[in-house]
Amino acid sequence: MSWIKSRSLKIVLLVQLLFTSALVIVFMLALGKHGAISAMLGGGVSVISSTVFALIVSRHQGYTAGDAIRTALRAEAVKIILIIGLLWIVFRFYASVNAPVFIGTFILMVLVYSMVLFVADDKKIR
Repeated sequence: MSWIKSRSLKIVLLVQLLFTSALVIVFMLALGKHGAISAMLGGGVSVISSTVFALIVSRHQGYTAGDAIRTALRAEAVKIILIIGLLWIVFRFYASVNAPVFIGTFILMVLVYSMVLFVADDKKIR
């Protein structure tokens, strides 16, 4: 993930992937194939949208506060539009989706993404 400059975003994306993988295994054992696929899709929506956000933010080249805010708002807008589109695609084209598992995994991954606030961006803590 060298294309993402922020250490915090890299760590949170990896944690999202790990949590999603764990939930896929849990739901595979508990609910079978469609539960596992639903968990994978729910986590995937969040991971994909978070990755796109991280890519947009990492490409930021401006040096003013206004440029940084514009970039963050643009990245967040793209992320929200992508989430809405991906949620619609899953519900539209995957008839066997387990909605509670899908939405629950998605919400859990959104909460995991909020952990980025607690990850220090540099290794040296003062």
